[in-house]
Amino acid sequence: MVTPKENRLIYRFFSWYIQYIIKKDFSSFSFNKIDIEQDKAILLLANHCSWWDGFLLFYLNKIYLKKKFHVMIVEDTAKKVWFMKYLGAFSVQKQSRSVVNSLQYAAKLLEDPQNLVLIFPQGQLFSNHVSSIGFEKGLLHIVQNTSKKFQYLFAVSLFDYFQNRKPSVSIYLKTWQAQEYTSLQVIKNEFNKHYDDAKSQQSKMVV
Repeated sequence: MVTPKENRLIYRFFSWYIQYIIKKDFSSFSFNKIDIEQDKAILLLANHCSWWDGFLLFYLNKIYLKKKFHVMIVEDTAKKVWFMKYLGAFSVQKQSRSVVNSLQYAAKLLEDPQNLVLIFPQGQLFSNHVSSIGFEKGLLHIVQNTSKKFQYLFAVSLFDYFQNRKPSVSIYLKTWQAQEYTSLQVIKNEFNKHYDDAKSQQSKMVV
């Protein structure tokens, strides 16, 4: 399991570089504002449709959410993209015994109100045009192994070009208050309601 490493110089460089390439490669970057509970960690659940997703949400956290960023990524990616661990990435190796260690590590992070933990519940990349977002079972293990004092935050990233050569990205945010006892299906259903609403809002955009 790859875990986050501290190196201020590497972090500062790639934090700057991510901001630079987002501004360079996108015609616009927009998001809606929501209420953040500063005394709680954030469990950020997001759709996964592009190479950009983790970087876009890292940047969103930098300029708006302002928590200590963490993201779960697959083991192969963690090994290939070496600098990710300096940006808060930790790895999960599917179909292995070590997957439990990764899930428990994520749960522990959510006990610290300074942290944000980004999870892509689909577990892999899917098209921006899928009708619904699937959830792998590991998410429930994370939730069940916390004190449940974190804040749920849903994020849906959608892309369009309109009249521009470069794409625009819109990130639709929504907080959700779970019941004390919840299920994976309930979380999935609530996220997909937000996903449908985000697509509806995106389809009404006119430039």
